[in-house]
Amino acid sequence: MVMKTKKNIEDFVSYETQSIKDVLNKINKNQKGIIFLINSSGKLTGSFSDGDFRRLMLRKSEYNLDSEIRKVMNKKVTFFEESKFNENNYVSQINSNLKLIPLTDKDKIVSLYLVDSERCFEIGNFKLTENSPTFIIAEIGNNHQGDVAFAKEMVESAIESGADCVKFQMRDMKSLYNFDEDSKDVADLGSQYTFDLLSKYQLSNSELFEVFDFCKEKGVIPLCTPWDLSSLEKLNNYGIDAFKIASADLTNHALLEKAASTGKPLICSTGMSTEQEIKSSIEIMKKHKSKFVLLHCNSTYPAPLRDINLNYLSRLKDLTKFFVGYSGHERGINIAISSVALGAKIVEKHFTFDKKLEGNDHKVSLLPEEFKNMVDGIREIEEAAAPLKKRVLTQGEMINRDVLAKSLIAKEQILKGTTISRNLIGVKSPGNGLQPNSLNKLVGKKAFRDIKKGDFFYKSDIEGSKLLPRNYKFSRPYGIPVRFHDFSSLEKVSKFDFFEFHLSYSDLEVNIDPYFKGNFDQDLIVHSPELFKEDHVLDLASPDNQYLKKSIKNLDKVCSMSSKIKKYFKNSKRTQIVVNAGGFSADGFIKKDEAKKLYEKIYKSLSKVKLQDTEIIIQSMPPFPWHFGGQRYHNIFVDPEEISNFCRDYGYRICLDVSHAQMACSFFGWELDQYVNEVSDFVAHLHISDALGYDGEGVKFGEGDVDFLSLSKVLKNRIPDIGFIPEVWQGHVNFGQGFWEAFEFLEDIGF
Repeated sequence: MVMKTKKNIEDFVSYETQSIKDVLNKINKNQKGIIFLINSSGKLTGSFSDGDFRRLMLRKSEYNLDSEIRKVMNKKVTFFEESKFNENNYVSQINSNLKLIPLTDKDKIVSLYLVDSERCFEIGNFKLTENSPTFIIAEIGNNHQGDVAFAKEMVESAIESGADCVKFQMRDMKSLYNFDEDSKDVADLGSQYTFDLLSKYQLSNSELFEVFDFCKEKGVIPLCTPWDLSSLEKLNNYGIDAFKIASADLTNHALLEKAASTGKPLICSTGMSTEQEIKSSIEIMKKHKSKFVLLHCNSTYPAPLRDINLNYLSRLKDLTKFFVGYSGHERGINIAISSVALGAKIVEKHFTFDKKLEGNDHKVSLLPEEFKNMVDGIREIEEAAAPLKKRVLTQGEMINRDVLAKSLIAKEQILKGTTISRNLIGVKSPGNGLQPNSLNKLVGKKAFRDIKKGDFFYKSDIEGSKLLPRNYKFSRPYGIPVRFHDFSSLEKVSKFDFFEFHLSYSDLEVNIDPYFKGNFDQDLIVHSPELFKEDHVLDLASPDNQYLKKSIKNLDKVCSMSSKIKKYFKNSKRTQIVVNAGGFSADGFIKKDEAKKLYEKIYKSLSKVKLQDTEIIIQSMPPFPWHFGGQRYHNIFVDPEEISNFCRDYGYRICLDVSHAQMACSFFGWELDQYVNEVSDFVAHLHISDALGYDGEGVKFGEGDVDFLSLSKVLKNRIPDIGFIPEVWQGHVNFGQGFWEAFEFLEDIGF
């Protein structure tokens, strides 16, 4: 975490009696998103941020922009006494979301610390942070057998295997060894063997530089270990991005000091060193203000598993208060992969084409396929061990909870006013109602409604009331999702402009006439199932011809059912059918240039569908959608530019799902407003909902990442007349509570 002191604090401090408007103007001026508030005595009393203002606007509030800021300020402020503050001592107490930390003297702000939200270690164009991928080094060393062409071939193979960096070694044999070719017979066997091996397979300095240049051409970072001062100087003059210090030189303080004095980052292995020796080396590097990362290492070839002591990574973290890594000499890939789960941000493993070649390094090296498997394993660990966050239900868990979990239900009819006793409550699946752990909260409550036998209990039964639907005021048409079985109970509770029928595969086989009594003036939209009989998930881009034919046939059934429903909606001209068209994969994203073929296939498949009097509108998708059967990787209808091109080229329109769009933006680093602008010309229908992160559907409106105030402005400007539904996870339960809450929220912000 990098910090610097700021003594000029005028732009960051306001009196708590100033108006919200004045404080916002000051926030806009300082460009840090926050103001610290003081009372008339200068004492720190609170803060107010961009986020605080956003949350204020999204909830019902009696305050306006002229209200005093002290009425809405955040009274919990992280601050430290200036005289006692030391960033090294306090780093663990600092929230990574903080940009500014007030430092005080007798409760008065005297300075601010500007916080770089992420600690950073840069190697060439690779920026190592808490949230960055692990930096993976393929240690070629001298495994190139002294052959430049062979070395280049190894570089290309290492790149294909997923390496971020390839590393070599440079030695000045005369300055390095205390004997030469003529006198080596006085050396012990181990030294003599090593000297012979290095002499035989050493690349010249010019040859190494040639290989380094080749690495850069291929887009991979070259690093090199200098084994002596002469080599270090030559590498520095070449312009190497960082130095890798071998375990053997961690106690070579002269080399370490010289490397540190260059100002270049250091990656230091710790094999063969005691903790006290490691501490001494740390002090030297700190003295020279060097950026460094220590790699835990056991310098045995191969290292026995019992000696690796992988948990020592945590001790290295304690010693350095910085990133650590792992340099492995054991056989296999499991230990290296495991090191990432324990906090390693750099992983180094030896790389070879043949483990039988001469030299110890080959025996502990990984073949290209093994190295790739290691990289893939590391990337999986990274995804599974993302930065710590609170335990929340994922979309997949919510799906399974609804299906597999249990709910509290009424064992018999309960009339309004009846005290709900334990004997009136049963526990049955599915998990659509109150979880069984709410039993004690429910017992003793008076029923505020008539409850039928078998009905679920809900949170409102504990609270004694629930939100009721009404007529809402929006600037565009609005409707709700319905099923055949709940349509009659919902259709008159508000002045809906349309209904969106969400079909299941079983709905395609039923006689719908009993569900409709008379004709309806509202418009009609139909949402196709994504799951059909026999575990068939609709995919109009499937590479399997038989599967593709089945998908087209199933969509034909949806069109046919849509026509049947349309008979009851006389004002519906051409019924829109929302479709998740497919183009997903199970194990990873396809290459970008392959997506075009999938779009072409979608178009060809849609041309075979018997539309009748319907219009297919394809739903925008998130990068990681949840289908029955698990989470997938979605390859198309995710990128707004691709969506626009498809619609423009083939004459289709889309259903813009805001939650899906936001998740795509969160994953790829896009802006939602720009996304909407890009696709707005082709939007036929809107699904409005919130999202958290890149696969978090189902969060309550206002608790996710969607900036609804900004979104509302863009939609009003670009597509003011397009209708919407609130697509809320389990919004239909408890007589549509999720829908009414969403409508209230959206109406409050002027949607």
